[in-house]
Amino acid sequence: MLLSHPSNIGAISCQILQCQRLSKKFYIQVSGGVNVNTGKGKPGGDTHVNVGGKGVGVNTGKPGGGTHVNVGDPFNYLYAASETQIHEDPNVALFFLEKDMHPGATMSLHFTENTEKSAFLPYQTAQKIPFSSDKLPEIFNKFSVKPGSLKAEMMKNTITECEQPAIEGEEKYCATSLESMIDYSISKLGKVDQAVSTEVEKQTPMQKYTIAAGVQKMTDDKAVVCHKQNYAYAVFYCHKSETTRAYMVPLEGADGTKAKAVAVCHTDTSAWNPKHLAFQVLKVEPGTIPVCHFLPRDHIVWVPK
Repeated sequence: MLLSHPSNIGAISCQILQCQRLSKKFYIQVSGGVNVNTGKGKPGGDTHVNVGGKGVGVNTGKPGGGTHVNVGDPFNYLYAASETQIHEDPNVALFFLEKDMHPGATMSLHFTENTEKSAFLPYQTAQKIPFSSDKLPEIFNKFSVKPGSLKAEMMKNTITECEQPAIEGEEKYCATSLESMIDYSISKLGKVDQAVSTEVEKQTPMQKYTIAAGVQKMTDDKAVVCHKQNYAYAVFYCHKSETTRAYMVPLEGADGTKAKAVAVCHTDTSAWNPKHLAFQVLKVEPGTIPVCHFLPRDHIVWVPK
């Protein structure tokens, strides 16, 4: 069953997304296990989001809870990686070269599950809340966040990243509601065929995974990739590129755990920071070879029809 957004967002295939705008619900099918339900319009309402089937659950929680501040987001390609990040960040293992993506290839992977629970706000509510670095005191006050706390630093980092310019060849946008993320994806891709995320049968530690037969290319050139950010409510950092290939990759872990992982390959990395995590780990230079990464379980890729 395919249903459309009231403002002509087109058809998107997959499991059911539920949302609410102007008291009118729309339902969108989203594949690969993205299941979203937006609640009644205020922080602490009944909004909840599940990304990736058995993947990450994003639920309404109390503002001001504990937070891990992730400095040097590896999916922001302007960043240089620190030595600590290279040795300790589990996302290091997610980067690989496109030529190594074939059945029988093995990789040591850890598909992390974000423990920071945050809710999507309904569109009308999100539009009324400031989202800019010059409004941080007002934002902290609204969500009862103590300035200087880990939560405050996390929120500040997210806004700072959102305010940075996009790298050459990409367009970026930070979506503060489900509706705005869908609308942005439609505006950049036209009709959207599907939105997919990584699915893993169960949470496991770092282990070897083998690529199984059935690697599926979902798009040859462009896609919108949205990365879940740490914030008081659900915010996704989305970027669109004309030099991106997206794949669905079947994997089987050493312990038998099966996964369907979304892989995004960037065919032009010439504008990335030369000290980006991918170049240091893979020992390649910017712009010389396609660089790929699997998406963590709470990130989403939108592909055109």
